[in-house]
Amino acid sequence: MAERRRPGYNVHREVLDEGAVEELAKKSEVTTSLSEKVKKSLRCSGPKVKSCLLGTVPVLSWLPRYSFKENALGDLISGISVGIMQLPQGMAYALLASVPPVFGLYSSFYPVLIYFIFGTSKHISIGTYAVLSVMIGGVIERVAPDSKFMVWDDVTNSSIVNETARDAERVHVAATVTLLSGLFQILLGLVQFGFVVTYLSEPLVRGYTTGAAVHVIVSQLKYTFGISPPRYNGPMSLIYTVLEVCYLLPETNIGTLVVSIVAITGLILLKELNAYLSKKLPIPIPVELLGVVLATIISWQVDLNGKYEVDVVGLIPSGLQPPAAPMASLFGQVIGDAFALAVVGYGIAISLGRIFALKYGYKVDSNQELIALGLSNSIGGFFQCIPISCSMSRSMVQESTGGKTQVAGALSAVVILVITLWIGKLFEELPKAMLAAIIYVNLHGMMKQFLDIPVLWRSNKIDMVVWIVTFILTVLLNPDLGLAASIGFSMLTVIFRTQLPKYSLLGQVPETDIYRPLEDYNQVKEVPGILIFRSSATLYFANAEMYQEALGRKIHKDYGQIGVEVFLAGCQTGVVDNLQTGGFFNEKVTKSCLFSTVHDAVLYCQSFIKQSQDKGLYKEMTETHF
Repeated sequence: MAERRRPGYNVHREVLDEGAVEELAKKSEVTTSLSEKVKKSLRCSGPKVKSCLLGTVPVLSWLPRYSFKENALGDLISGISVGIMQLPQGMAYALLASVPPVFGLYSSFYPVLIYFIFGTSKHISIGTYAVLSVMIGGVIERVAPDSKFMVWDDVTNSSIVNETARDAERVHVAATVTLLSGLFQILLGLVQFGFVVTYLSEPLVRGYTTGAAVHVIVSQLKYTFGISPPRYNGPMSLIYTVLEVCYLLPETNIGTLVVSIVAITGLILLKELNAYLSKKLPIPIPVELLGVVLATIISWQVDLNGKYEVDVVGLIPSGLQPPAAPMASLFGQVIGDAFALAVVGYGIAISLGRIFALKYGYKVDSNQELIALGLSNSIGGFFQCIPISCSMSRSMVQESTGGKTQVAGALSAVVILVITLWIGKLFEELPKAMLAAIIYVNLHGMMKQFLDIPVLWRSNKIDMVVWIVTFILTVLLNPDLGLAASIGFSMLTVIFRTQLPKYSLLGQVPETDIYRPLEDYNQVKEVPGILIFRSSATLYFANAEMYQEALGRKIHKDYGQIGVEVFLAGCQTGVVDNLQTGGFFNEKVTKSCLFSTVHDAVLYCQSFIKQSQDKGLYKEMTETHF
């Protein structure tokens, strides 16, 4: 292999301190007042109105330029594939949300069309999502528990649940929380709060979704075993639910358990076949749809519900529901839950959207995504939808089957519309155990996230701690409280990192102006007579004392008691401005003590040492670098 040729690098200039740089660059003293900034932002013009309109309604910017030749076929195949996938997932995730399955189909229709108009990602698949469904399910079970709808049955001489009244109430609660969650997202988007996603680090998001997946799995055990454990709310509810399930295991419905085992085994085998044939098939096998169709036919032919008491989906009304007003009286009870749903749904959607945007070279607007999701949820709330976000599995299918734009998403909504209007009624005999099996199999990707732990152990132990603590808090405190506690812990680690930075002594790479830590490189040499000390974090009041102690340790001397010249190097313009505003400079400490680069400071120190030696006044010097 030929040796890589490196261009020569030669710079000839004077050593420049900060004062000299400002004089040479002619720093501008002109500042814009707050009133002028406000006037400029409010000033209206044709181009500004057009830019604002296209930014607020992105579909107007890309749909007129849509290339049918390049994108239509891929979007069509992708839309049909995702729509078929939305059917079983929407019904299954509606069960997670404790509402009838058909409302999962509505949630796969209205919000998808709204996002098509206002969203900026070309590849994510909007619709029902397991984590949000289990979160809203917890809210619904708390506000509208079974105990609230108990009635006396004269036939059995016992109390039973009025499921019709209960389901109607729960749908209203879900729609109200969905609307409120959407309003939060719109408000956050309007105040440019999209930057909040930077505080949702990848270890936090992955630890959180893994913990939430455990809640999802536990919530579906009742459908797997055909039992009816009470639903617990609040901290430790998952532990109580597991104990209750274990207690009720002797009452397992054998028919339901057999359906579950066969369904899970069949789905896994078909998924593996799909992966094996992925390169040979133009589109993946619709595994979930195939399973739903077969399970429905078998249930209908064998009469699983009548003969073996296997719980089935039940009545699925044809057509769409008319819009309904939310229950404003509930706002006070669910406002915290709605905010948590807003943040979680946005965090998941923007994280996945940015991954696809980076892969395909386009930009996802974080604030516009908030508004798009907010409109999808708030408008969907009027049509009895549950909260939505994007699904990793559906998004991967949308991309892998050739989807190029959100036209694929709109087409998937059309598929759901057709199913809802004419076909949905055919799935009334579908066993709920089949939907639970679909949820289990679709969560295997989240369960693989446990493999993050050894990877993070090798790369960043603090990130590993964030992942583990987030997972534990989410499991123990439930997804809503767990998220708040996890973000708080993550913020503490940020403070911890800034208060415990890495301190290093730097040396020079021979014959270069490059400086590296002495302890990390063998060929890096200390500059004679000069100590270069560096902190990996910005110096501020919380770590100033530790900085001073670390500097003292690095030189095993008290630099305040000996003759030492101190210089700062590598300070950026903002830091210099803050020093000046804070009154750091005076007659003795001027900007001549600051240098833009370490090498400038070293050359200045060497010149100063030589002058001192010539005058017989040499003293040890230290140069500090932030």
